[in-house]
Amino acid sequence: MTTSTDQLSTDTAVLRALRKIRVPQKQRNRELALLIFTFLINGSAVALVQLGAIGEIDVTFLFYCGALTALVLALHIALRLVARDADPFVVPIATLLTGLGIAMIYRLDIAEKAHGWDAFSTKQLLWSAIAIIAALVVVIVLRNYRVLFRYTYLFGLAAIVLLLLPMVPGLGTDANADVWIAIGPFSFQPGELAKICLAIFFAGYLVRTRESLTSVGRRFLGFTWPRPREFGPLLVIWAISLGIIVMQRDLGTGLLIFGMFVAMLYVATGKTSWVLIGVILAAAGALLASQLLPYVHSRFQNWLDAFNPEVIDGTPGSYQLVQGIFGLAHGGFIGTGLGQGRPYITPVAESDYIFPSLGEELGIIGVFAILALYMVFVARGIRIGVAGQDDFGKLLATGLSFTIGLQVFIMVGGVTRVIPLTGLTTPFLAAGGSSLVANWIIVALLLRISDAVRSRPRVVIG
Repeated sequence: MTTSTDQLSTDTAVLRALRKIRVPQKQRNRELALLIFTFLINGSAVALVQLGAIGEIDVTFLFYCGALTALVLALHIALRLVARDADPFVVPIATLLTGLGIAMIYRLDIAEKAHGWDAFSTKQLLWSAIAIIAALVVVIVLRNYRVLFRYTYLFGLAAIVLLLLPMVPGLGTDANADVWIAIGPFSFQPGELAKICLAIFFAGYLVRTRESLTSVGRRFLGFTWPRPREFGPLLVIWAISLGIIVMQRDLGTGLLIFGMFVAMLYVATGKTSWVLIGVILAAAGALLASQLLPYVHSRFQNWLDAFNPEVIDGTPGSYQLVQGIFGLAHGGFIGTGLGQGRPYITPVAESDYIFPSLGEELGIIGVFAILALYMVFVARGIRIGVAGQDDFGKLLATGLSFTIGLQVFIMVGGVTRVIPLTGLTTPFLAAGGSSLVANWIIVALLLRISDAVRSRPRVVIG
């Protein structure tokens, strides 16, 4: 015979299950509304590209884009089941940026009359599907992101291996920078995954060594400077970054890794002096590289004297940079309209110069809208980190978000001549499978961290 206590516990369990089903998932409903709006914008962008470039709508390409929409919806459903409190803005922003990038790459393929596997847009669609599936797998498998803390040094080793892979005979390609590997018909940039491994390693390492890094130092010029023996980790990362610049001729990745470590070091210690030391070391490294390395010197020369005819016609010259700037100027305030500009006259417009390509056809309004999307994405990631209750999650979310923000600044600053141009890709927008996969994995990690933060009642994020 069932006792009253057993009956009460059974009723409580049933009510709890019913409450879990009936309680509206506000975050996921907000995300769904934003995703619907995103799908409309992406579909309209592709349709406008077709109308502007060829004068008719090709439903075949729209159907392929619809397959990506289904994958994003699958990710949304998975979040409803396993991470119902995850941030609702991250996935829609990543989806919108990815869709705009595909639309512009498709527009460039139309101008070049590229079809099938020879078209960059076809490859971008495939890599986008792989990237979203990778994010879906991470969201489902990684139930507790704190597990990553156990493998701090393993991720550090993995990052070193990934960075060294392009130097392995038979794997590296003959590109301008030794950062690509080729396996059959596919090429991949392992440094994109290395930045995630490094973010996990930096977060775990700084949690373990924060007390020694925050020890009291000497007061000078209004700042508390660390003791000389505490400079070791920063100098090691600085040396590694210079090694990447020298050995792999990859200025962008070297700057990105060093900047990420300095930012995470500041979050871990709260000392502004670390930032000043990092800026000084970065400036010294840039000056040293510009004087000793010919390819870095040419980038600085192209930056400082871009419109000099001799520099434009040089090898490598500033022709690409000047064409991109003229493209932005041609777009003006409202742009030429999707499919109606001439972004294809800029070399490598689908990759390094995807931002000027979009600026020409969307104008300064479209450019500011894209930058605003990046700003919101980075702000949400940093907010997730700040609200976190464990140091590892706080550092990891902040580091990953800052990495996206720094990468955008380096690329946009390079193509607009604010800083010298480097070899990075614009996150989510530019053609490149390795970058897409890495950035969508970052999306998945931020979702997991934000879900853990929101599910705790003491922490509230708007």
